[in-house]
Amino acid sequence: MSGQILVVDDDPIECRSLSEFLKLEGYTVESAESGAEAIEKLQDRPFEVILTDVNMPDVTGFDVLKHSTDNHPEVSVVLITGYGQIEAAVEAIKLGAFDYITKPLIDEGVRLTIERALEQQRLRHENFELKRQLGLRNQYSMLLGRDHNMQKIYDIIDVVADTRATVLVTGESGTGKSLIARTVHQKSPRRDKPFIEVSCGALPETLLESELFGHVKGSFTGAHVDKPGKFELADKGTIFLDEISSASPALQVKLLHVLQDRVFTKIGSNETISTDVRVIIATNRDLNEEIEAGNFRADLFYRINVVPIEVPPLRERVCDIARLAEHFAVVYSRENNKIINGITDEAMRKLQQYVWHGNVRELENVIERAVILAKNPGIGVEDLPARVTDDSVASPQTAGVLPLKEALEGPEREVIERALRSTGWNRQKTAELLQVNRSTLFKKMRKYSLTLPQGLEKER
Repeated sequence: MSGQILVVDDDPIECRSLSEFLKLEGYTVESAESGAEAIEKLQDRPFEVILTDVNMPDVTGFDVLKHSTDNHPEVSVVLITGYGQIEAAVEAIKLGAFDYITKPLIDEGVRLTIERALEQQRLRHENFELKRQLGLRNQYSMLLGRDHNMQKIYDIIDVVADTRATVLVTGESGTGKSLIARTVHQKSPRRDKPFIEVSCGALPETLLESELFGHVKGSFTGAHVDKPGKFELADKGTIFLDEISSASPALQVKLLHVLQDRVFTKIGSNETISTDVRVIIATNRDLNEEIEAGNFRADLFYRINVVPIEVPPLRERVCDIARLAEHFAVVYSRENNKIINGITDEAMRKLQQYVWHGNVRELENVIERAVILAKNPGIGVEDLPARVTDDSVASPQTAGVLPLKEALEGPEREVIERALRSTGWNRQKTAELLQVNRSTLFKKMRKYSLTLPQGLEKER
């Protein structure tokens, strides 16, 4: 039997007697003979259940309850009260107490109350773990990629997330490199620690160094107070350095030092600061070309190129365009309080034919504009900008150079989704309509992430 219990009573005999009984029941028990001592013990170690007398001088059982609910909401608090205080104890339950028991205490009543409190703890932990696992399972949903190249990236993330290895994410602007970095962080053991993003290209060299490493008061004009840097703030978490190719040679040396030795110094200080931080770096340039041009240090490149992830441009994963466009349509229809039921087939063909030089970011902007301008429930060709509807800029991949398997995925998903909508998302009727068995339909729905809209029954 497990259970970490804190017994609180200002009567030493009552306190010792109750503690001994619970120890005999197999629990791990600590005792406190005042409310103040109980609060102090709560700072030192975790407890699952607090069993506290209400009527104590100075710091009462209600004070212990308030401190616990404010600072340790995961702890179950059971109040011990006299018959004359039952009304107050009931009110305390509304404020967060798990339960109350009355004096004189009966062994069986105490035992059952503790068992119920611990059972609540167990269910709470199981619920938390279930949510955590579901969160991990759905973390790739924000990347919204079904292309085979994206699947390879997910496999790399699965392997590298639990490690401390530096990750180098490359790809054109707008491909979603920051989402890759956030996904690595969210799947890692550091997920509950800071994720700090720094755009190296957005700051001049002098400010960037201060931003990354911090400075001490008086180290330069305008340094009126000590300032912690991003590496210090990201300790135990992850720092994402975007546009690393824009860092100056001097800053590259300092970054190399941090990556090698996990230490740095603030501007104007001689004190060395250690940091435990996961580093993820991104660039839209070819660093090998930058090295040949003398703009990037080869030793820094070898240090950061531990686990490379190359994000393909959107024009090379046309099968993802429909899924991304529909996702953005839902997001921006909610944001703008508009009813958008989808994208017409003709408009979707135009989206899939267009060469997305700005990649996912450009697609997102186009859909946001379309949602705002749309006069009908569905986004049509008339809602798209002229550059997207101009057939002269069609993607060469839509001319038949896609692998057959990939080329068929987009239409297959559309056919299945259209059939689901026509049957009100009744999967049995949909399977009959498509002349496939239910298990095949379920597999296809999982493959294309076709889930029941909110508000519909979970089993149709």
